[in-house]
Amino acid sequence: MIVRNVNDKEVLETTYLAHGGGIAQMILDQRVLKEIGFLAIGRLAPGKELLAHVDPMEEIYFMLSGTGLMEVDDETRQVNPGDATWIPTGSRHAFRNNGKEDCVVLVVAAPVNPD
Repeated sequence: MIVRNVNDKEVLETTYLAHGGGIAQMILDQRVLKEIGFLAIGRLAPGKELLAHVDPMEEIYFMLSGTGLMEVDDETRQVNPGDATWIPTGSRHAFRNNGKEDCVVLVVAAPVNPD
């Protein structure tokens, strides 16, 4: 069993700038996971955005706090705390914090199943 807290040294050491606007940290990743790509937590300040990008994994963005505009391919939707957004493998996606508080988002990613 592995229990990881967002304040653990192993998490804090992974802090990086994500896609031009967010701060992200890997809570669990392929250093320990076998089938899931990663579980990360991201923070995005008001008015900031994650630039449009494409990832080679299927992803889910789960909003913990804050509000934003999630864009996946040609669709844009308002997202709020408790919302989960599925992003298919290879889809272009971007996110903008359109609220007055930081957005905190959990991101789960899984590699493509070769079967």
